[in-house]
Amino acid sequence: MPEADPGTNADEGETRQGESRPGSPGEGMLADQEGELDLPYWLTSTEEAANTSFPRMVRRLPRLLREAWLLGWRASRRTTLAVLVSQVAAGVAAAVGLISVVGVLDGLLRAGPTPDRVRAAVPSLALLVLALAVRGLLASAATAAHGRLSPMVSEAAEMRLLDLTTRVDLATFDDPSWRDAMERARDRGISAAQQLVDHGIDLFTHLVGLGVAAGVLTVLHPALLPMLVLAVVPTAWAAVRSAKLNYRSRLRLIAVWRRQRMLGYLLAAREPAAELRAFTVRRVLLAEVGRLLRVSTNEEIRVIGRVVRTNLLGQALSGLATGLAYAMLFWLLWTGRMALATAGAAAYAINMGIGKLTELAFTANRVYEQGLYFADFQGFCELSTARAEPEPGRRAPDGFTEIQLRNVTFAYPDAERPAVDDVSLVVRRGQIIALVGENGSGKSTLAAVLAVSRAFHRDAPLLICDEPTANLDARAEHEVYRRLRELAAGRTVVLITHRMASVREADRIYVLDHGSVVEEGDHEELMAAGGLYAQLFTLQASAYQSA
Repeated sequence: MPEADPGTNADEGETRQGESRPGSPGEGMLADQEGELDLPYWLTSTEEAANTSFPRMVRRLPRLLREAWLLGWRASRRTTLAVLVSQVAAGVAAAVGLISVVGVLDGLLRAGPTPDRVRAAVPSLALLVLALAVRGLLASAATAAHGRLSPMVSEAAEMRLLDLTTRVDLATFDDPSWRDAMERARDRGISAAQQLVDHGIDLFTHLVGLGVAAGVLTVLHPALLPMLVLAVVPTAWAAVRSAKLNYRSRLRLIAVWRRQRMLGYLLAAREPAAELRAFTVRRVLLAEVGRLLRVSTNEEIRVIGRVVRTNLLGQALSGLATGLAYAMLFWLLWTGRMALATAGAAAYAINMGIGKLTELAFTANRVYEQGLYFADFQGFCELSTARAEPEPGRRAPDGFTEIQLRNVTFAYPDAERPAVDDVSLVVRRGQIIALVGENGSGKSTLAAVLAVSRAFHRDAPLLICDEPTANLDARAEHEVYRRLRELAAGRTVVLITHRMASVREADRIYVLDHGSVVEEGDHEELMAAGGLYAQLFTLQASAYQSA
Protein backbone atom coordinates (compact mmCIF):
# COMPACT_ATOMS: atom_id res chain seq x y z
CA MET A 1 0.00 0.00 0.00
CA PRO A 2 1.60 3.34 -0.96
CA GLU A 3 2.45 5.61 1.90
CA ALA A 4 0.17 8.59 2.37
CA ASP A 5 1.48 12.12 2.18
CA PRO A 6 2.26 13.20 5.75
CA GLY A 7 0.70 16.57 5.02
CA THR A 8 -2.63 15.00 4.13
CA ASN A 9 -5.35 16.09 6.51
CA ALA A 10 -7.49 13.71 8.51
CA ASP A 11 -10.62 14.10 6.38
CA GLU A 12 -8.78 13.02 3.24
CA GLY A 13 -7.46 9.97 5.11
CA GLU A 14 -11.00 9.16 6.24
CA THR A 15 -12.36 9.32 2.70
CA ARG A 16 -9.69 6.94 1.41
CA GLN A 17 -10.72 4.44 4.04
CA GLY A 18 -14.36 4.65 3.06
CA GLU A 19 -15.47 6.05 6.39
CA SER A 20 -16.85 9.39 5.20
CA ARG A 21 -19.05 10.03 2.20
CA PRO A 22 -20.97 13.10 1.04
CA GLY A 23 -24.32 13.20 2.74
CA SER A 24 -23.26 11.01 5.67
CA PRO A 25 -24.64 11.80 9.16
CA GLY A 26 -22.82 14.59 10.92
CA GLU A 27 -21.31 15.96 7.69
CA GLY A 28 -22.63 19.44 8.36
CA MET A 29 -21.48 19.38 11.97
CA LEU A 30 -17.95 18.36 10.99
CA ALA A 31 -17.66 20.33 7.77
CA ASP A 32 -14.18 21.71 7.25
CA GLN A 33 -13.76 25.30 8.33
CA GLU A 34 -10.88 27.56 7.51
CA GLY A 35 -7.94 26.65 9.67
CA GLU A 36 -9.75 23.84 11.50
CA LEU A 37 -7.36 21.18 10.27
CA ASP A 38 -4.24 23.28 10.52
CA LEU A 39 -1.52 21.41 12.33
CA PRO A 40 -1.29 22.54 15.98
CA TYR A 41 1.92 24.38 16.80
CA TRP A 42 2.83 21.72 19.34
CA LEU A 43 3.01 19.10 16.56
CA THR A 44 4.94 21.06 13.94
CA SER A 45 8.23 19.53 15.03
CA THR A 46 6.67 16.07 14.96
CA GLU A 47 5.84 16.76 11.31
CA GLU A 48 9.44 17.68 10.59
CA ALA A 49 10.67 14.57 12.41
CA ALA A 50 8.26 12.45 10.34
CA ASN A 51 9.63 13.84 7.08
CA THR A 52 13.34 14.10 7.80
CA SER A 53 15.88 11.91 6.10
CA PHE A 54 18.15 9.54 8.01
CA PRO A 55 21.39 11.26 6.86
CA ARG A 56 20.06 14.63 8.01
CA MET A 57 19.19 13.21 11.40
CA VAL A 58 22.66 11.67 11.77
CA ARG A 59 24.33 14.97 10.83
CA ARG A 60 22.40 16.87 13.51
CA LEU A 61 22.85 14.35 16.31
CA PRO A 62 26.30 15.57 17.50
CA ARG A 63 25.00 19.11 18.03
CA LEU A 64 21.88 17.83 19.79
CA LEU A 65 23.98 15.66 22.10
CA ARG A 66 26.15 18.67 22.88
CA GLU A 67 23.06 20.74 23.71
CA ALA A 68 21.72 17.95 25.93
CA TRP A 69 24.94 17.75 27.94
CA LEU A 70 25.16 21.53 28.19
CA LEU A 71 21.64 21.60 29.62
CA GLY A 72 22.62 19.06 32.23
CA TRP A 73 25.88 20.84 32.93
CA ARG A 74 24.08 24.14 33.61
CA ALA A 75 21.51 22.41 35.82
CA SER A 76 24.10 20.55 37.94
CA ARG A 77 27.72 20.10 37.02
CA ARG A 78 28.38 17.54 39.73
CA THR A 79 25.42 15.33 38.77
CA THR A 80 26.19 15.57 35.05
CA LEU A 81 29.80 14.61 35.69
CA ALA A 82 28.61 11.69 37.84
CA VAL A 83 26.44 10.41 34.97
CA LEU A 84 29.27 10.78 32.47
CA VAL A 85 31.92 9.09 34.60
CA SER A 86 29.59 6.27 35.66
CA GLN A 87 28.57 5.49 32.11
CA VAL A 88 32.14 5.45 30.79
CA ALA A 89 33.37 3.37 33.72
CA ALA A 90 30.48 0.93 33.25
CA GLY A 91 31.52 0.61 29.61
CA VAL A 92 35.10 -0.15 30.59
CA ALA A 93 33.86 -2.80 33.03
CA ALA A 94 31.75 -4.32 30.26
CA ALA A 95 34.78 -4.45 27.97
CA VAL A 96 36.80 -6.19 30.67
CA GLY A 97 33.97 -8.66 31.08
CA LEU A 98 33.89 -9.39 27.35
CA ILE A 99 37.62 -9.93 27.19
CA SER A 100 37.47 -12.22 30.22
CA VAL A 101 34.99 -14.41 28.33
CA VAL A 102 37.89 -15.35 26.06
CA GLY A 103 39.91 -16.56 29.07
CA VAL A 104 36.95 -18.55 30.42
CA LEU A 105 36.32 -20.28 27.09
CA ASP A 106 40.02 -20.81 26.50
CA GLY A 107 40.40 -22.54 29.87
CA LEU A 108 37.33 -24.72 29.33
CA LEU A 109 38.23 -25.73 25.77
CA ARG A 110 41.90 -26.56 26.27
CA ALA A 111 43.09 -30.17 26.26
CA GLY A 112 43.35 -32.14 29.48
CA PRO A 113 41.18 -33.46 32.31
CA THR A 114 38.01 -31.53 33.15
CA PRO A 115 39.14 -30.47 36.66
CA ASP A 116 42.29 -28.96 35.17
CA ARG A 117 40.27 -27.09 32.54
CA VAL A 118 37.88 -25.73 35.19
CA ARG A 119 40.79 -24.58 37.33
CA ALA A 120 42.30 -22.85 34.31
CA ALA A 121 39.02 -21.00 33.68
CA VAL A 122 38.49 -19.89 37.31
CA PRO A 123 40.72 -16.75 37.25
CA SER A 124 39.03 -15.44 34.11
CA LEU A 125 35.63 -16.40 35.50
CA ALA A 126 36.35 -14.50 38.71
CA LEU A 127 37.38 -11.47 36.66
CA LEU A 128 34.16 -11.78 34.63
CA VAL A 129 32.00 -11.92 37.76
CA LEU A 130 33.85 -8.95 39.25
CA ALA A 131 33.51 -6.97 36.01
CA LEU A 132 29.77 -7.71 35.83
CA ALA A 133 29.31 -6.72 39.48
CA VAL A 134 31.22 -3.48 39.03
CA ARG A 135 29.30 -2.76 35.84
CA GLY A 136 26.01 -3.30 37.67
CA LEU A 137 27.00 -0.96 40.49
CA LEU A 138 28.18 1.71 38.08
CA ALA A 139 25.02 1.39 35.98
CA SER A 140 22.93 1.80 39.13
CA ALA A 141 24.95 4.87 40.10
CA ALA A 142 24.44 6.32 36.63
CA THR A 143 20.70 5.64 36.83
CA ALA A 144 20.49 7.34 40.23
CA ALA A 145 22.42 10.38 38.98
CA HIS A 146 20.26 10.50 35.87
CA GLY A 147 17.16 10.41 38.05
CA ARG A 148 18.41 13.46 39.96
CA LEU A 149 19.53 15.34 36.88
CA SER A 150 16.31 15.05 34.88
CA PRO A 151 14.07 17.11 37.22
CA MET A 152 16.91 19.59 37.76
CA VAL A 153 16.97 20.27 34.02
CA SER A 154 13.19 20.75 33.96
CA GLU A 155 13.40 23.15 36.90
CA ALA A 156 16.22 25.14 35.33
CA ALA A 157 14.40 25.37 31.99
CA GLU A 158 11.15 26.56 33.59
CA MET A 159 12.93 29.14 35.73
CA ARG A 160 14.78 30.36 32.65
CA LEU A 161 11.49 30.77 30.76
CA LEU A 162 9.77 32.59 33.63
CA ASP A 163 12.77 34.83 34.23
CA LEU A 164 12.83 35.94 30.60
CA THR A 165 9.05 36.31 30.44
CA THR A 166 9.08 38.71 33.38
CA ARG A 167 12.00 40.72 32.03
CA VAL A 168 10.66 41.69 28.59
CA ASP A 169 9.18 45.15 28.14
CA LEU A 170 5.39 45.36 28.41
CA ALA A 171 4.91 46.14 24.72
CA THR A 172 6.33 42.70 23.89
CA PHE A 173 3.23 41.07 25.39
CA ASP A 174 1.19 42.67 22.60
CA ASP A 175 3.37 41.04 19.93
CA PRO A 176 1.54 37.94 18.57
CA SER A 177 4.76 36.35 17.31
CA TRP A 178 6.35 36.60 20.76
CA ARG A 179 3.26 35.16 22.44
CA ASP A 180 3.22 32.25 19.97
CA ALA A 181 6.89 31.60 20.71
CA MET A 182 6.14 31.70 24.45
CA GLU A 183 3.27 29.20 24.07
CA ARG A 184 5.48 26.79 22.12
CA ALA A 185 8.33 27.14 24.60
CA ARG A 186 6.02 26.69 27.60
CA ASP A 187 3.89 23.82 26.27
CA ARG A 188 6.59 21.69 24.66
CA GLY A 189 9.93 23.43 25.10
CA ILE A 190 10.34 22.80 28.83
CA SER A 191 9.45 19.11 28.59
CA ALA A 192 11.62 18.85 25.46
CA ALA A 193 14.59 20.15 27.43
CA GLN A 194 14.14 17.40 30.01
CA GLN A 195 13.51 14.69 27.43
CA LEU A 196 16.44 15.84 25.32
CA VAL A 197 18.70 15.25 28.33
CA ASP A 198 17.01 11.92 29.13
CA HIS A 199 17.26 10.59 25.59
CA GLY A 200 20.70 12.13 25.17
CA ILE A 201 21.94 10.16 28.18
CA ASP A 202 20.30 7.00 26.82
CA LEU A 203 21.94 7.61 23.46
CA PHE A 204 25.31 8.10 25.12
CA THR A 205 24.80 4.87 27.07
CA HIS A 206 24.09 2.94 23.87
CA LEU A 207 27.09 4.56 22.18
CA VAL A 208 29.33 3.43 25.04
CA GLY A 209 27.95 -0.11 24.78
CA LEU A 210 28.40 -0.09 21.03
CA GLY A 211 31.92 1.21 21.40
CA VAL A 212 32.69 -1.60 23.82
CA ALA A 213 31.39 -4.25 21.41
CA ALA A 214 33.19 -2.67 18.44
CA GLY A 215 36.43 -2.33 20.38
CA VAL A 216 36.37 -5.96 21.52
CA LEU A 217 35.66 -7.15 17.97
CA THR A 218 38.52 -5.03 16.65
CA VAL A 219 40.87 -6.60 19.21
CA LEU A 220 39.63 -10.12 18.45
CA HIS A 221 39.71 -9.70 14.67
CA PRO A 222 39.32 -6.45 12.65
CA ALA A 223 37.39 -8.21 9.86
CA LEU A 224 34.42 -8.76 12.21
CA LEU A 225 33.71 -5.04 12.73
CA PRO A 226 32.31 -4.37 9.21
CA MET A 227 30.16 -7.47 9.60
CA LEU A 228 28.67 -6.02 12.79
CA VAL A 229 27.71 -2.80 11.01
CA LEU A 230 26.29 -4.76 8.08
CA ALA A 231 24.16 -6.83 10.45
CA VAL A 232 22.67 -3.79 12.18
CA VAL A 233 21.98 -1.41 9.28
CA PRO A 234 18.69 -3.15 8.26
CA THR A 235 17.45 -3.13 11.86
CA ALA A 236 18.34 0.53 12.27
CA TRP A 237 16.54 1.35 9.02
CA ALA A 238 13.46 -0.52 10.24
CA ALA A 239 13.53 1.28 13.60
CA VAL A 240 13.71 4.75 12.07
CA ARG A 241 11.09 3.95 9.43
CA SER A 242 8.71 2.51 12.05
CA ALA A 243 9.05 5.67 14.15
CA LYS A 244 8.32 7.84 11.12
CA LEU A 245 5.24 5.76 10.30
CA ASN A 246 3.94 6.34 13.82
CA TYR A 247 4.66 10.08 13.61
CA ARG A 248 2.81 10.39 10.31
CA SER A 249 -0.14 8.45 11.65
CA ARG A 250 -0.31 10.84 14.60
CA LEU A 251 -0.37 13.79 12.22
CA ARG A 252 -3.19 12.29 10.13
CA LEU A 253 -5.30 11.54 13.19
CA ILE A 254 -4.81 14.69 15.23
CA ALA A 255 -7.96 16.39 13.86
CA VAL A 256 -9.96 13.20 14.38
CA TRP A 257 -8.79 12.92 17.99
CA ARG A 258 -9.61 16.58 18.58
CA ARG A 259 -13.19 16.13 17.37
CA GLN A 260 -13.57 12.88 19.23
CA ARG A 261 -12.50 14.48 22.52
CA MET A 262 -14.83 17.42 21.96
CA LEU A 263 -17.84 15.21 21.28
CA GLY A 264 -16.88 12.87 24.10
CA TYR A 265 -16.96 15.83 26.48
CA LEU A 266 -20.43 16.83 25.25
CA LEU A 267 -21.71 13.30 25.87
CA ALA A 268 -20.14 12.82 29.31
CA ALA A 269 -20.04 16.24 30.98
CA ARG A 270 -22.72 17.58 33.31
CA GLU A 271 -23.00 21.08 31.87
CA PRO A 272 -24.27 20.20 28.36
CA ALA A 273 -26.36 17.22 29.54
CA ALA A 274 -29.66 19.12 29.72
CA GLU A 275 -29.39 20.67 26.24
CA LEU A 276 -28.17 17.39 24.77
CA ARG A 277 -31.40 15.71 25.91
CA ALA A 278 -33.60 18.67 25.10
CA PHE A 279 -32.44 18.76 21.49
CA THR A 280 -32.44 14.93 21.20
CA VAL A 281 -28.99 14.81 19.60
CA ARG A 282 -27.63 11.97 21.70
CA ARG A 283 -27.87 9.35 18.96
CA VAL A 284 -26.39 11.70 16.36
CA LEU A 285 -23.40 12.47 18.55
CA LEU A 286 -22.93 8.82 19.48
CA ALA A 287 -22.98 7.87 15.81
CA GLU A 288 -20.40 10.54 15.02
CA VAL A 289 -18.13 9.48 17.89
CA GLY A 290 -18.43 5.88 16.69
CA ARG A 291 -17.45 6.92 13.18
CA LEU A 292 -14.41 8.82 14.44
CA LEU A 293 -13.39 5.87 16.64
CA ARG A 294 -13.60 3.56 13.61
CA VAL A 295 -11.44 5.95 11.59
CA SER A 296 -8.86 6.03 14.38
CA THR A 297 -8.98 2.25 14.87
CA ASN A 298 -8.63 1.52 11.15
CA GLU A 299 -5.69 3.91 10.86
CA GLU A 300 -3.92 2.41 13.86
CA ILE A 301 -4.45 -1.12 12.54
CA ARG A 302 -3.13 -0.04 9.14
CA VAL A 303 -0.05 1.53 10.67
CA ILE A 304 0.59 -1.48 12.92
CA GLY A 305 0.49 -3.69 9.85
CA ARG A 306 2.99 -1.53 8.03
CA VAL A 307 5.24 -1.35 11.09
CA VAL A 308 5.16 -5.14 11.44
CA ARG A 309 6.01 -5.61 7.76
CA THR A 310 8.83 -3.06 8.01
CA ASN A 311 10.28 -4.74 11.08
CA LEU A 312 9.97 -8.17 9.48
CA LEU A 313 11.88 -6.97 6.45
CA GLY A 314 14.52 -5.32 8.62
CA GLN A 315 14.88 -8.40 10.81
CA ALA A 316 15.09 -10.66 7.77
CA LEU A 317 17.85 -8.57 6.21
CA SER A 318 19.56 -8.24 9.58
CA GLY A 319 19.32 -12.01 10.08
CA LEU A 320 20.91 -12.55 6.69
CA ALA A 321 23.73 -10.13 7.54
CA THR A 322 24.13 -11.73 10.97
CA GLY A 323 24.40 -15.10 9.25
CA LEU A 324 27.15 -13.69 7.09
CA ALA A 325 28.93 -12.45 10.23
CA TYR A 326 28.77 -15.91 11.79
CA ALA A 327 29.86 -17.41 8.48
CA MET A 328 32.87 -15.16 8.71
CA LEU A 329 33.50 -16.52 12.22
CA PHE A 330 33.30 -20.13 10.99
CA TRP A 331 35.63 -19.33 8.11
CA LEU A 332 38.13 -17.81 10.53
CA LEU A 333 37.86 -20.92 12.69
CA TRP A 334 38.09 -23.27 9.67
CA THR A 335 41.22 -21.59 8.37
CA GLY A 336 42.82 -21.45 11.81
CA ARG A 337 42.90 -17.67 11.91
CA MET A 338 40.91 -17.60 15.16
CA ALA A 339 40.81 -19.79 18.22
CA LEU A 340 37.53 -21.34 19.34
CA ALA A 341 37.50 -19.40 22.60
CA THR A 342 38.04 -16.14 20.76
CA ALA A 343 35.21 -16.98 18.37
CA GLY A 344 32.85 -17.52 21.32
CA ALA A 345 33.67 -14.10 22.73
CA ALA A 346 33.29 -12.58 19.27
CA ALA A 347 29.84 -14.12 18.88
CA TYR A 348 28.81 -12.63 22.21
CA ALA A 349 30.18 -9.21 21.20
CA ILE A 350 28.32 -9.33 17.87
CA ASN A 351 25.06 -10.09 19.63
CA MET A 352 25.67 -7.27 22.12
CA GLY A 353 26.56 -4.81 19.35
CA ILE A 354 23.42 -5.63 17.37
CA GLY A 355 21.26 -4.94 20.42
CA LYS A 356 23.00 -1.64 21.18
CA LEU A 357 22.82 -0.42 17.59
CA THR A 358 19.12 -1.23 17.39
CA GLU A 359 18.42 0.74 20.59
CA LEU A 360 20.68 3.48 19.29
CA ALA A 361 18.54 3.91 16.17
CA PHE A 362 15.31 4.25 18.16
CA THR A 363 16.85 6.67 20.66
CA ALA A 364 18.48 8.80 17.97
CA ASN A 365 15.09 9.38 16.40
CA ARG A 366 13.67 10.50 19.76
CA VAL A 367 16.63 12.81 20.37
CA TYR A 368 16.10 14.38 16.95
CA GLU A 369 12.41 15.06 17.54
CA GLN A 370 12.91 16.51 21.02
CA GLY A 371 15.77 18.59 19.66
CA LEU A 372 13.34 20.22 17.24
CA TYR A 373 10.99 21.15 20.08
CA PHE A 374 13.91 22.35 22.16
CA ALA A 375 14.81 24.66 19.28
CA ASP A 376 11.49 26.43 19.98
CA PHE A 377 12.62 26.95 23.57
CA GLN A 378 15.98 28.29 22.44
CA GLY A 379 14.31 30.61 19.93
CA PHE A 380 12.06 32.04 22.63
CA CYS A 381 15.03 32.59 24.94
CA GLU A 382 16.95 34.44 22.24
CA LEU A 383 13.93 36.57 21.29
CA SER A 384 13.14 37.44 24.91
CA THR A 385 16.75 38.22 25.74
CA ALA A 386 16.82 40.72 22.87
CA ARG A 387 13.66 42.38 24.22
CA ALA A 388 14.55 42.31 27.91
CA GLU A 389 14.42 45.57 29.81
CA PRO A 390 17.75 46.67 31.27
CA GLU A 391 18.10 45.88 34.93
CA PRO A 392 18.77 48.82 37.25
CA GLY A 393 22.37 49.12 38.24
CA ARG A 394 21.63 50.39 41.74
CA ARG A 395 19.61 48.99 44.62
CA ALA A 396 16.60 50.99 45.75
CA PRO A 397 17.10 52.73 49.13
CA ASP A 398 15.41 51.38 52.22
CA GLY A 399 13.60 54.66 52.82
CA PHE A 400 12.96 57.96 51.05
CA THR A 401 12.59 61.64 51.78
CA GLU A 402 10.82 62.39 48.53
CA ILE A 403 9.96 60.81 45.19
CA GLN A 404 10.30 62.97 42.08
CA LEU A 405 8.73 62.44 38.69
CA ARG A 406 10.53 64.43 36.02
CA ASN A 407 9.02 64.86 32.59
CA VAL A 408 7.25 61.49 32.70
CA THR A 409 5.51 60.45 29.47
CA PHE A 410 3.62 57.20 28.96
CA ALA A 411 1.64 56.04 25.92
CA TYR A 412 -0.35 52.86 25.41
CA PRO A 413 0.36 50.85 22.23
CA ASP A 414 -1.44 52.22 19.15
CA ALA A 415 -2.81 55.16 21.16
CA GLU A 416 -3.21 58.45 19.29
CA ARG A 417 -1.82 60.50 22.19
CA PRO A 418 0.07 59.79 25.43
CA ALA A 419 -1.99 58.92 28.50
CA VAL A 420 0.57 60.84 30.59
CA ASP A 421 2.37 63.69 28.87
CA ASP A 422 5.48 65.39 30.31
CA VAL A 423 4.37 65.23 33.94
CA SER A 424 6.62 66.41 36.79
CA LEU A 425 5.64 66.26 40.45
CA VAL A 426 7.12 65.68 43.89
CA VAL A 427 5.84 63.36 46.64
CA ARG A 428 7.36 64.13 50.04
CA ARG A 429 7.42 61.77 52.99
CA GLY A 430 4.37 62.09 55.24
CA GLN A 431 2.31 64.10 52.75
CA ILE A 432 -1.12 63.34 51.34
CA ILE A 433 -1.05 63.87 47.58
CA ALA A 434 -4.23 63.95 45.51
CA LEU A 435 -4.54 63.39 41.77
CA VAL A 436 -7.84 64.68 40.41
CA GLY A 437 -9.34 65.23 37.02
CA GLU A 438 -12.04 64.08 34.64
CA ASN A 439 -12.26 60.59 33.10
CA GLY A 440 -9.36 59.92 30.77
CA SER A 441 -7.21 62.66 32.26
CA GLY A 442 -4.41 60.18 33.12
CA LYS A 443 -4.82 59.85 36.90
CA SER A 444 -4.87 56.03 37.06
CA THR A 445 -2.14 55.71 34.43
CA LEU A 446 0.09 58.02 36.43
CA ALA A 447 -0.65 55.98 39.55
CA ALA A 448 0.26 52.79 37.70
CA VAL A 449 3.60 54.35 36.77
CA LEU A 450 4.78 56.24 40.99
CA ALA A 451 3.15 52.00 41.60
CA VAL A 452 6.22 50.77 39.66
CA SER A 453 8.31 52.80 42.06
CA ARG A 454 6.36 51.35 44.96
CA ALA A 455 7.46 47.87 43.88
CA PHE A 456 11.00 48.95 44.74
CA HIS A 457 9.80 50.38 48.07
CA ARG A 458 7.68 47.46 49.25
CA ASP A 459 8.71 48.07 52.85
CA ALA A 460 8.61 51.86 52.55
CA PRO A 461 5.68 53.89 53.96
CA LEU A 462 4.01 54.66 50.61
CA LEU A 463 0.28 54.10 50.05
CA ILE A 464 -1.40 54.53 46.66
CA CYS A 465 -5.20 54.70 46.81
CA ASP A 466 -7.17 54.66 43.54
CA GLU A 467 -10.82 55.42 44.42
CA PRO A 468 -10.47 53.65 47.82
CA THR A 469 -14.09 54.37 48.89
CA ALA A 470 -15.85 53.44 45.65
CA ASN A 471 -17.87 50.69 47.36
CA LEU A 472 -18.62 52.54 50.60
CA ASP A 473 -21.78 54.42 51.53
CA ALA A 474 -21.70 58.18 52.06
CA ARG A 475 -21.31 58.01 55.86
CA ALA A 476 -18.46 55.48 55.71
CA GLU A 477 -16.78 57.41 52.92
CA HIS A 478 -16.90 60.63 54.92
CA GLU A 479 -15.41 58.88 57.95
CA VAL A 480 -12.54 57.40 55.90
CA TYR A 481 -11.51 60.74 54.43
CA ARG A 482 -11.99 62.56 57.77
CA ARG A 483 -9.58 60.12 59.45
CA LEU A 484 -7.27 59.70 56.44
CA ARG A 485 -4.18 61.00 58.21
CA GLU A 486 -4.85 58.84 61.24
CA LEU A 487 -5.48 55.75 59.08
CA ALA A 488 -2.36 56.39 57.02
CA ALA A 489 -0.34 56.55 60.26
CA GLY A 490 2.22 58.96 58.91
CA ARG A 491 2.74 57.20 55.61
CA THR A 492 2.95 59.06 52.33
CA VAL A 493 -0.40 58.79 50.56
CA VAL A 494 -1.18 59.28 46.89
CA LEU A 495 -4.94 59.60 46.48
CA ILE A 496 -6.71 59.25 43.13
CA THR A 497 -10.38 60.16 43.11
CA HIS A 498 -13.20 61.83 41.16
CA ARG A 499 -14.81 63.16 44.36
CA MET A 500 -13.43 66.67 44.80
CA ALA A 501 -14.69 67.03 48.37
CA SER A 502 -12.48 64.11 49.38
CA VAL A 503 -9.22 65.90 48.63
CA ARG A 504 -9.73 69.11 50.63
CA GLU A 505 -7.34 67.91 53.35
CA ALA A 506 -4.58 66.92 50.93
CA ASP A 507 -1.26 68.72 51.31
CA ARG A 508 -0.84 68.98 47.56
CA ILE A 509 -3.36 68.54 44.77
CA TYR A 510 -2.35 67.92 41.16
CA VAL A 511 -5.02 68.48 38.51
CA LEU A 512 -4.56 66.47 35.31
CA ASP A 513 -6.17 67.13 31.95
CA HIS A 514 -5.46 64.96 28.88
CA GLY A 515 -2.38 63.51 30.51
CA SER A 516 -0.79 66.78 31.61
CA VAL A 517 -0.64 68.53 34.96
CA VAL A 518 -2.51 71.81 34.42
CA GLU A 519 -2.79 73.01 38.05
CA GLU A 520 -1.23 72.29 41.42
CA GLY A 521 -1.56 73.60 44.93
CA ASP A 522 -3.67 73.08 48.03
CA HIS A 523 -7.47 73.40 48.10
CA GLU A 524 -7.61 77.11 48.97
CA GLU A 525 -5.02 78.05 46.35
CA LEU A 526 -6.78 76.15 43.59
CA MET A 527 -10.21 77.51 44.47
CA ALA A 528 -8.82 81.03 44.47
CA ALA A 529 -7.25 80.45 41.03
CA GLY A 530 -10.67 79.72 39.56
CA GLY A 531 -9.34 77.14 37.12
CA LEU A 532 -10.36 73.58 36.24
CA TYR A 533 -10.23 72.39 39.86
CA ALA A 534 -12.55 75.17 41.00
CA GLN A 535 -14.95 74.40 38.14
CA LEU A 536 -15.08 70.66 38.95
CA PHE A 537 -15.39 71.26 42.70
CA THR A 538 -18.20 73.80 42.24
CA LEU A 539 -19.98 71.53 39.76
CA GLN A 540 -19.94 68.56 42.14
CA ALA A 541 -20.90 70.69 45.14
CA SER A 542 -23.91 72.10 43.29
CA ALA A 543 -25.34 68.60 42.90
CA TYR A 544 -25.78 68.39 46.68
CA GLN A 545 -27.31 71.86 47.06
CA SER A 546 -31.05 72.48 46.94
CA ALA A 547 -32.42 74.18 43.87
